[in-house]
Amino acid sequence: MSGTNVCVIIAARNAAETITTAITSALLEPEVSEIVVVDDASTDATEAMARATDDGSGRLLVLRLDVNRGPSFARNMAIRQSRAPLISILDADDFFLPGRFARLVASDDWELVADNIVFVEHASVRDVLSGRVAHFDADPTHLDVTQFIAGNISSRGARRGELGFLKPVMRRAMLEAHGLHYDEQLRLGEDYALYAEAMLKGARFKLIRSCGYCAIVRPNSLSGQHRTEDLRRLADADLRLLAQAGLATAHRPILRRHERHVRDKYRLRHFLDLKAANGLSSAMAFAFASPANLGAVAKGVTLDKLEPLRLALSSAPKGCEPSTRYLMPGTASAGGSA
Repeated sequence: MSGTNVCVIIAARNAAETITTAITSALLEPEVSEIVVVDDASTDATEAMARATDDGSGRLLVLRLDVNRGPSFARNMAIRQSRAPLISILDADDFFLPGRFARLVASDDWELVADNIVFVEHASVRDVLSGRVAHFDADPTHLDVTQFIAGNISSRGARRGELGFLKPVMRRAMLEAHGLHYDEQLRLGEDYALYAEAMLKGARFKLIRSCGYCAIVRPNSLSGQHRTEDLRRLADADLRLLAQAGLATAHRPILRRHERHVRDKYRLRHFLDLKAANGLSSAMAFAFASPANLGAVAKGVTLDKLEPLRLALSSAPKGCEPSTRYLMPGTASAGGSA
């Protein structure tokens, strides 16, 4: 297709150990014409490491914030600074696999297009870099908005695999036509909120199952940490989507379901926070303030108590979790694994 210039956006905070790999993986992609890194007030050498990765091609721009503003603010800032017609998000501790963009932008039937993600324990990164990744058939399909939102409702006990993890290439023209940007109130679920809003406005989201993005699983990852308040703000983002003019009636039930799912997580976390900070009486006052609070707290506390039993009855032996997994299942291509 024409116009395959891609801008890669990297919001980075305290990513000195990983930023070189992330930037290098983008520089190696011939479709990438710009890379904009925003150092979100790191306290380590992230900025210096990013600048040192410059290959002299003139494609890398490194910006720095002196006050931490969060990934949504950093990404919006980077998008404003860029010009390429296609925008791709890369987390600072992840990297692209070779040939990713050639596969993604091979057709024109999308406003967002994403591929499979391989999740890798940090100790196994070398295996991925050496090419040990499953080769899946592309098997292209288009997500509808109901599928996408439902795919962001997690199940207790299941390994996380929400579709909000997807890292699509997005058309700048689509974002500008609808006035879309990352919600800067969000530090959790900002990707989900942007993609859902785009799809509700008619954007086509194409999905292929071949793998081009490697996400590193770290116990101390910033993306794995969030405040109780972040859950409330994500639930409120669903309410804003529900309040949009012209929202199709068919889309309301799944948005309400996602909002309740996130809100119930918030209610349980808030109950536990109150109990730890102010004692059981304060927590119980919150629980009994409404039937919705009480239901969420009662269910959550019960499931927490049953969690050790669930783990004991689990068929997977402890310590035997695979070090590599894929966001979506796929059919092995003729080439198999590299």
